[in-house]
Amino acid sequence: MHSHSHSHHHHGATGSRLQWSLAATALFVVIEVVAGMQSHSLALLSDAGHNFTDALALFLAWFGFYLQSKPANESKTYGYHRAGVLSAFVNALTLVALSAWILYEGVTRLRHPEAVHESVMMAVAALGLVLNGGIMLSLRQASQNDINVRSAFIHMLGDAVGSLAIIAGAVIIRYTGWVRVDPILSMLIGVLIVWTAWDIIRESLNILLEGLPRGLALPEVTGAMRSTAGVLDVHDLHIWSLGSSTHALSCHVLIEDVPPSASDCILRSLNTMLAERFRIAHTTVQFEHVSCAISETGCAIPVHLEDHEGHHHH
Repeated sequence: MHSHSHSHHHHGATGSRLQWSLAATALFVVIEVVAGMQSHSLALLSDAGHNFTDALALFLAWFGFYLQSKPANESKTYGYHRAGVLSAFVNALTLVALSAWILYEGVTRLRHPEAVHESVMMAVAALGLVLNGGIMLSLRQASQNDINVRSAFIHMLGDAVGSLAIIAGAVIIRYTGWVRVDPILSMLIGVLIVWTAWDIIRESLNILLEGLPRGLALPEVTGAMRSTAGVLDVHDLHIWSLGSSTHALSCHVLIEDVPPSASDCILRSLNTMLAERFRIAHTTVQFEHVSCAISETGCAIPVHLEDHEGHHHH
């Protein structure tokens, strides 16, 4: 891969790679379902479920990328951001149900083993390994600087491991005829699906409940804001996510009684700091000015509170 100087071009390349990967994964899910039914292999069916979690991760990564690439329309993307998150949430719930079915079916098959066509198992799993390997190679570069792409990359890694396990299982069945390997493998994959889906549920629920974005600590942000020149105090601070990679913040900031030009300067430095250190691009900061009169008790009393709303758009 040659890297381009234009980040936009790079974006486009990553976006199309994600789209390509998504299409390939979706196609493979269909192949696995058909092959699983034909070969009576529960492991293949459960791996199809696992691959579906990956298709979901890829879809989210692509969706996030797609939204990031249309900055002009930023004000109208609230709805779309949430749509992606909501679909992730619903899909992940479905996957938990799917895993429950796999585990149940697995237990049933352990009791009453069924004959499995191990050659089909092996061929399909090998195809899966090649596919996942290819996708991982193509996403490797982009995964270094985008959290969504990184999660998709990790999903692919888990998938490659699943394919290897199925190949190993098929080899064992071929040479020992021990058919119970298939349901055992499928149950392991079922557990893996629950684990992946749980992560998606947690993250998407956090966004839907307007929770603090992952990897951010409120005291840290407050501290950084308070240490900005001209800021006395910060309160009523809220930080939330619009989508998986777009954060927003609103707060009240108490500043010294300064002329408007100086308060603009404070606002600018606050916004720059938030964007650079915490990657929060959407901020609404309400200023409260304090002019102090010292009373007999030595207590500072605010004489007038004047509100100043600063909006920042890029």
